[in-house]
Amino acid sequence: MKKILAFTIILCSCLSAAAAVHIKSAEGWLESAFVKWTVLEGYSDYNVYVRPEGGNYTKLDKQLLRSYSDYCRADALGLPAGNYQLKVVPVKDNADIEAQASETDVLTVRAHDRNGFAHFNWPNGVGAYTNSGNLKDGARVLYVHKQNAKTIAADVIIDSKGKTETRTGIQNIIQGYEKGYETRPLCVRIIGTLEASDMDEFGSSAEGLQVKGNTKRNYTVNITIEGVGDDAVIRGFGILARSVQSVEFRNFAIMTCMDDCISLDTDNSHIWVHHIDAFYGKPGGDKDQAKGDGTFDVKGDSKYVTIDNNHLWDSGKSSLCGLSESGPNYITYHHNWFDHSDSRHPRVRTMSVHVYNNFFDGVAKYGVGSTMASSVFVENNYFKNSHNPMLISMQGADTKNGADEVNSPTFSKEAGGIIKAYNNVMAGTSTTPRYYSSSNTVHFDAYLAQTRDEKVPETVTAKKGGSKYDNFDTNASVMPDITPDDPNQIPEIVTSAYGAGRMFHSDIDFSLANFDPTNYEVSTELKNLIINYSSGLKGIFGTDWNNLPEPSTGAAVAMVTDNSLSFSGTCLYNPARKVIRIYAISGACAGTTSRETIAVDHLPAGVYVAVSKDGALRFEKF
Repeated sequence: MKKILAFTIILCSCLSAAAAVHIKSAEGWLESAFVKWTVLEGYSDYNVYVRPEGGNYTKLDKQLLRSYSDYCRADALGLPAGNYQLKVVPVKDNADIEAQASETDVLTVRAHDRNGFAHFNWPNGVGAYTNSGNLKDGARVLYVHKQNAKTIAADVIIDSKGKTETRTGIQNIIQGYEKGYETRPLCVRIIGTLEASDMDEFGSSAEGLQVKGNTKRNYTVNITIEGVGDDAVIRGFGILARSVQSVEFRNFAIMTCMDDCISLDTDNSHIWVHHIDAFYGKPGGDKDQAKGDGTFDVKGDSKYVTIDNNHLWDSGKSSLCGLSESGPNYITYHHNWFDHSDSRHPRVRTMSVHVYNNFFDGVAKYGVGSTMASSVFVENNYFKNSHNPMLISMQGADTKNGADEVNSPTFSKEAGGIIKAYNNVMAGTSTTPRYYSSSNTVHFDAYLAQTRDEKVPETVTAKKGGSKYDNFDTNASVMPDITPDDPNQIPEIVTSAYGAGRMFHSDIDFSLANFDPTNYEVSTELKNLIINYSSGLKGIFGTDWNNLPEPSTGAAVAMVTDNSLSFSGTCLYNPARKVIRIYAISGACAGTTSRETIAVDHLPAGVYVAVSKDGALRFEKF
């Protein structure tokens, strides 16, 4: 009897040591993947590794591991498209305990869509990443969160001889690029929520964080600002880009910004804005600024810009595109979700703009607006319950077909431009544009092309100003080679897990689907949500800010040494009616039985081992 008891105790001890990390979930996304796991009793530290299928494991940066209320999470970023595995390894005394590690299944990672003007004739990639999706050679990575935004430090080259100075605070570090000598790519990764009060300073008093280059020395800064995981947020400020080339913004939310969510203001080139969740800004003084001033503004001779796969939540003025440009300026909008937004999708002045495969989902005022000699190619979009999908200033629907040129005009009576439309879908209550025809050469809202490569005739001119369409879209020397998606598939594509907005639609569970598409008032529910939003982030591994959740009580059979025993999550099954003893992981005996079905409802949540003379079964009770 003593031998059996000794065997049981030793077996329990061995099984406890061999207990594996329980993986809750893991998935691949766009050039990234994540894994969630529950805390293993007795361990407060972990390492996570990633490998291409069949390749070798590489350890993730510790800051990519975070803790939440009842699980931990790690995200692998900068993964070219392909198949990968992640491995979670508990750590004891600074050593990996491989015997208790767990691997994910093989995860498929997709590539980001790099169609559009930002990447046109730009083979090395926009921002800190290559076009393949991995970080550029020599790129530096800064992990920024509420605990370190003021204190994070990095060296910046400040003169032609390579002299460096240490700068402290994320805005101060980025300001170092204004000197024009720093050429190393920079990837700023936002973790959790960054409030305005967390920041060291703001380069722009009007917008917030400023990314600025030096047009006289180094215009190409190769900077990416991205969110980690599905819950990265900046709140209380936006971002201003000025005089920079090769900058990317991706995978974070912007809430209650000062003015615009992102303003590309003055002489920017090759800028990529994608997978952003854009919410209300702070109300302005004008009657049309109740939801903030703007969302994405592109102006001041900015060019070669792509704005894609963004989710605009009930935006008032979605995107001003053009102000006073010398041109040419080429801009792309594609696969954006204009979700119950009101106007400017975009409002275009002077520029040549391609608007394709966007989901206009309940537009209250107007969709695409063309003024001041702009040329806008609007193709393969899906307009659902959208009022005035296309407008040209001072003609057509903008003036009620000439009946009201005093009170009706939308665009301050500016001169018009020309819209070329092709293969768009008008669904629900969307109003159908009036197209140019032999019987309607003046009050048209767009020229309807029969093929996408059809040129707009020179006889088609704007009523006010007389401008013509520049046919940029049929000029291969300036137009990217793009094959748009079927417009009927756009609602499904854009709202999918790989579509508009942050990773897998972020951690926010809210829908505007039942909101009145004709109502452009502020949604109280949405406003309260973003004001009170909290991600649930508790801590970051490798920092002083780390609060682990309690050990797992999740259900999973980690080791089976007696195949005649099984566990369903609520009951033990002992079909051979063996005598078994149930031990808590601490070693305390929780009972002896030989019943065929053994309910475990009476057991406190925890980890247990059922021991028979032929072996043992480890199980976890919820």
